[in-house]
Amino acid sequence: MSGTNDISNLNTFTCVKCGRIVSARTDDGTRRNHCPSCLHSRHVLDQVAGGPADCDGRMAPIAIAVLRNGDWMVVHRCARCDELTSSPVAKDDNQYILMRMAVRPLAEPPFPLETFGDL
Repeated sequence: MSGTNDISNLNTFTCVKCGRIVSARTDDGTRRNHCPSCLHSRHVLDQVAGGPADCDGRMAPIAIAVLRNGDWMVVHRCARCDELTSSPVAKDDNQYILMRMAVRPLAEPPFPLETFGDL
């Protein structure tokens, strides 16, 4: 991919949400595509065939997914085109935000918790 959205050769990038200067590599040397502080990212690689490759929207963290091997993934949704993507959680990612997203389905269920008392 080339052009203004190409971050594959950058050593750092600026977070689109909080403005933090972020290393493009984690401590173990793997590539990072989201801010470890606020977990937001930029939509620079379209995963949908025929999608808007130059979307450049802000990718907001919306959920945590756990793979079969136990690894956690941050699920992002593009604020501009609604595409969903996921990326691995890094050791230096904000643990408070990760846990808040992980427990949200239990803390805010789509039904009243009082219904369990009637079962």
